[in-house]
Amino acid sequence: MESFTLTALLNKSAKDFPNRRAVSLSGRLDLTHAQLQQIVDHAASLLISAGINPGDVVALTFPNTIEFVVMFLAVIRCRATAAPLNQAYTAEEFEFYLSDSESKLLIMPQEPILPALTAASKLKIPHVTSTLDFQSKRVTLSTESESVPNAVDDVVNDSSDVALFLHTSGTTSRPKGVPLTQLNLASSVLNIKSVYKLTESDSTVLVLPLFHVHGLLAGLLSSLVAGAAVALPAAGRFSASTFWKDMVSYNATWYTAVPTIHQIILDRHVSKPEPAYPKLRFIRSCSASLAPVIMERLEEAFGAPVLEAYAMTEAAHLMASNPLPEDGPHKPGSVGRPIGQEMAILNENGVVQPVGVSGEVCIRGPNVTKGYKNNPEGNKAAFQFGWFHTGDVGFLDEDGFLHLVGRIKELINRGGEKISPIEVDAVLLSHPDIAQAVAFGVPDEKYGEEINCAIIPREGSNIDEDEVLSFCKKNLATFKVPKKVFITDSLPKTATGKIQRRLVAEHFLAQISTAKVPKFGA
Repeated sequence: MESFTLTALLNKSAKDFPNRRAVSLSGRLDLTHAQLQQIVDHAASLLISAGINPGDVVALTFPNTIEFVVMFLAVIRCRATAAPLNQAYTAEEFEFYLSDSESKLLIMPQEPILPALTAASKLKIPHVTSTLDFQSKRVTLSTESESVPNAVDDVVNDSSDVALFLHTSGTTSRPKGVPLTQLNLASSVLNIKSVYKLTESDSTVLVLPLFHVHGLLAGLLSSLVAGAAVALPAAGRFSASTFWKDMVSYNATWYTAVPTIHQIILDRHVSKPEPAYPKLRFIRSCSASLAPVIMERLEEAFGAPVLEAYAMTEAAHLMASNPLPEDGPHKPGSVGRPIGQEMAILNENGVVQPVGVSGEVCIRGPNVTKGYKNNPEGNKAAFQFGWFHTGDVGFLDEDGFLHLVGRIKELINRGGEKISPIEVDAVLLSHPDIAQAVAFGVPDEKYGEEINCAIIPREGSNIDEDEVLSFCKKNLATFKVPKKVFITDSLPKTATGKIQRRLVAEHFLAQISTAKVPKFGA
């Protein structure tokens, strides 16, 4: 009997929905599920012929292209481990990630990514380029090894194979390596498929990078396993100007994004509305907190329920989500109920907390990694009392919905009062003249920590610091009101579009020469 793997789920999709569209490159190419499987199997045979063995780590660095989708699935198919990397990394970053993952091969597009090449050469890691011929629908690799046709036919995937190797965002320390098995990935995509009731009738446009679990698991893999379809933007990344055009031409029924992208889509809707919008079943938001006011604006603008979810790399993405309308109400300000795994709120002694009481959000289930790579200290801290500890503080309400208060390390401790920056963000964003906002803690001699915030005003607005502070005083307890407001036109973000408070704090504090810049994660 075939073991429970992502590969087996993809094979089943190709058998059940052979002629349905699987992947499209906007305006240029459509592949069915059966065609995709044939291309992937052929590419996997090329990798085996090039000397890739089960357990080898293969790094991939691409924009969001068909070649990435094919090569990622081919690496997994030949029982190797795929390590997708952001093509915008510097040579130093590539060197760290290639070395930490112990990559045996680097695959990239025909147009070389020079910093990756530099790092691979320095580490003596061979590299190949991959191209898909749109006519023959075959992938070619720039290897000199002779190809053994159908070399992959005898390869049987196992649920314990490490299929994906990613690094955490590293909010407080150097990034930790997260190995995810075929079982982890299969469990997660089925959780995603079931909560959103994805079927072969669904279609989406991928707006998030595929080197991160959000775009990869929630956007791409869950769609393929459901027999559904995905479209890749022609530019290889999100573009607000082509997003709705693609959504309409591919009859999209949903999309998933981070709050930053939802805000860009909303701002464009206000300044340049489309003549018509597709009828969406739902819009999904994940990877950072979505302020209730933004949720309300999205629902009003696009006439679809906005379902906020909660996820992390170590859980192979999804942990909790708000339900579809037919399964019950969704709650603004909550990330929903646990999906396909156990969840508990524990105090520092591992005691489960009652309804409404905050503690650390902990999970366990078949989607959760067995542990960080070569990191006994990280594993000791993360796996305690039989649970994986997320590092997030939250509470469950009487309906079992999770409400996040913030990262343990991002809570602002002002003279003993613990303040949730998420709560301050939500108040700031409810001001009609504020487009984006983020609250963060800064060192303070009197209180230990004090609250600051940074805002991006809406276009055409002349909002100033006094107005922001007076609005906060009306809507927040005095001790939660920011002491200083930075007004800016951009906020530092991670590669996946997340706004990390640590980066924002460092960025703005560095602008004040008298400020003592905190050494985060030291």
